[in-house]
Amino acid sequence: MTERVGIERIAAGGDGVGHLEDGRVVFVPRTAPGDVVTLKGLRLSRRFARARLDQILEPGPDRIEPRCPHYVEDSCGGCQLQHLTTGAQLAARRSFVGDALRRLARLDVPDPEIEPAGSQFGYRTKLTLAATPGARRIGLHPLGQAQDIFELRRCHIAGELLMELWTAIRTVKSLLPAGLDRLVLRLDRSGGRHLVANVGGSTVWTRAKHLASELEQRKAPATLWWHPEGGVARIVAGPGGSNGPPMTAFEQVHPAMGDRVRRFAISRLGPLANQRVWDLYAGIGETTALLVEERAEVESVERDPRAVAHADSTGPRAIRHAGSAEIVMSRLKDADLVVTNPPRTGMAPAVTNAIAAGSARRMVYVSCDPGTLARDIGMLGSRFTLAELRSFDMFPQTAHVETVAVLDRV
Repeated sequence: MTERVGIERIAAGGDGVGHLEDGRVVFVPRTAPGDVVTLKGLRLSRRFARARLDQILEPGPDRIEPRCPHYVEDSCGGCQLQHLTTGAQLAARRSFVGDALRRLARLDVPDPEIEPAGSQFGYRTKLTLAATPGARRIGLHPLGQAQDIFELRRCHIAGELLMELWTAIRTVKSLLPAGLDRLVLRLDRSGGRHLVANVGGSTVWTRAKHLASELEQRKAPATLWWHPEGGVARIVAGPGGSNGPPMTAFEQVHPAMGDRVRRFAISRLGPLANQRVWDLYAGIGETTALLVEERAEVESVERDPRAVAHADSTGPRAIRHAGSAEIVMSRLKDADLVVTNPPRTGMAPAVTNAIAAGSARRMVYVSCDPGTLARDIGMLGSRFTLAELRSFDMFPQTAHVETVAVLDRV
């Protein structure tokens, strides 16, 4: 007899959570709270289980039809929550943050407020595509199957200008470089289109100018970047110059929401005039620029030397360090305030320890992963207390969420 399971909530990562008859928790992707479902591919562990959705016997009240055909036909792993209403998605993302802080940091906090995005689709300014050998297929991975690639027709969360570029590229794929591993499509802040071809080895891209010409004819002009394995990306064709930030440097994929997050974070630091501020994981220097505008004395740290060089040549005066934060921390002057915006992996222990041992009276932590945010807050121990928490819907249709935590020294 097939076991019926009722889905109770959404867990971090986007899977629905229910209980088997034996009491074990079961995680089921593509399910919604209130669903009654049957399962297939059940995999049992001692304390929990994982399964795939077989049939929906009773849909939950927040289940909707996904907009993107790839979500159902190809089980696209790029989105995890497209089958939920916007309200249910927001509630789920709030719970990811609150649950992580309660479980991992042992904090007695409610789920944070979340600021909704202006648009639920068409917001991404960067799309990373995987390629099979010979670029026979270029697309995305099915959910939980990183070894497979399906051919992408259209990504509904990517911006329209990127989709125009992708439509044009699909008709002339033979002009892409040999050894293509990954194709990155990006928009810069002015709306210019960029294509970054990541290749294995260092084979020269002989047909780049031909591709640029074809894209121009198809009214989807783009700057073409060649990024050899282990090397540095450089422009090889197209209309763009080299004055902007390198397209391999980190920048938020949802710039409008990224700007809101950045300004909120800075507003929570308090008065900044003549204050010494660390800007850790500084990227291309956008936060540093806002801090300097408020007359703060800033030392920034960023591991990507090209991003630091861009910030140095285009941004205001600041002391900038190129290198890993865990190595550079010992060279920084003492700070009054700290802004940190680490990658999904969070801060290295050496960074957390340096902040705890310093004298900064307030830290604002911008996080894209609730689990590592909670871990790092826990590592600060009794040195800091959580003063404020707010989340931002930076990545609609996915299980990712951006959060700003304000921490005061005890």
